[in-house]
Amino acid sequence: MVILDVKPWDDETDMKAMEENVRAISMEGLVWGTSKLVAIGFGIKKLQITAVVEDDKVGVDDLSEQIESFEDYVQSVDVASFNKL
Repeated sequence: MVILDVKPWDDETDMKAMEENVRAISMEGLVWGTSKLVAIGFGIKKLQITAVVEDDKVGVDDLSEQIESFEDYVQSVDVASFNKL
């Protein structure tokens, strides 16, 4: 299981649209889990989202790059936690 911190550009970023774009990513071996918005300061919130990934099918780096490709919404993606089940 992976927990990703998806950070927006600013406090005016549409977080609902950002999450919809992230969840629209579909790969064999990827299942999206729960998510929440976490305050990081100055009125900005990050999207913290969980995903279950199969090691041999989904690379976390590839997944992060796909999320970062939503340049209108996403400034950066960090892996907050990575646990093998």
